[in-house]
Amino acid sequence: MTAAAPPPVIVLVRPQLAENIGKAARAMLNFGLTELRLVAPRDGWPNPDAGPAASGADIVLANAQLFDTLAEAVADCTTIYATTVRKRGVIKPVSTPENAAREVHATAGRSAYIFGPERSGLETDDVALAHKIITVPINPEFGSLNLAQAVILLAYEWSKGVALASPPNVPLDPPAPHAEMEELIQHFVRDLDKAGYFFPADRTEATLRTLRTTLTKTGWSHNDIRMMHGIVTALGRTPRSR
Repeated sequence: MTAAAPPPVIVLVRPQLAENIGKAARAMLNFGLTELRLVAPRDGWPNPDAGPAASGADIVLANAQLFDTLAEAVADCTTIYATTVRKRGVIKPVSTPENAAREVHATAGRSAYIFGPERSGLETDDVALAHKIITVPINPEFGSLNLAQAVILLAYEWSKGVALASPPNVPLDPPAPHAEMEELIQHFVRDLDKAGYFFPADRTEATLRTLRTTLTKTGWSHNDIRMMHGIVTALGRTPRSR
C-alpha cells in the first residue's frame, strides 16, 4: 500500500499584515492544513494582531516557523509551487490549483505553496526558486485576490483528496398531519374575517384558495404550526401598555 503524500506547507513570503497571516491560518485549518512557514514578515513574529483574525486557528499560528529567506523555508521540500498571476519573465511550467493538488497527492516528498506579499506578490527571484507556477483562472478585468483568498483556493483543492468530515446532517422535523394544518387555516380564516380582510365579498373564495395553497405547500412541522397559531393569536390581541 502506498503511503499518503504529506500535506503541503504554506509559505508566506514577506507578509505585511499580521491580520492577513491570521486569516491565512484560518483558511488553512478549515481544509486540514496546519504547517505554516513565514519568511521575513514585515512586522516581525510572533505578532498578537494575528490571533483575532485566525478565529480559533491558534494551533497553526503557535506552530508557525520563521525563516530569514525563502530558500531556507523550503529547504526540505521536493516540489515548490509559486502562486502568481503572471510569470514575471521566468519560464516555468504553469498549473491550475486543481492540477497542482493532484500532483501534490501523487508526490512522495514534501510540497510547498508559496505566496508573496499582499501588495506586490512574489518577486522574480522568488518565482525562479520554484519548480512550477500556479495561476488561478480569474476575471482579467479584476484580478485581485487577497492573501487569505489565495490560500483558501489552494487549500480547498488539496482537501478534495483527503477525507474531511462534513458538517453533521441535522434531521428535519417531520411534516405535521394535515389535520393540524387545517386547524391553522381555520384559525387564519376566523381572525382575518374578524379583521375585515376578506373584501370585497365576491373575492372571498379566491382569497381563501390562495391562502390554503400558500400554507399547504411548505411542509410545516408540528412546531411550525404551533408557532404560527401563537403568532396569529398575538396579532389579534390588544397591545399591552408599556
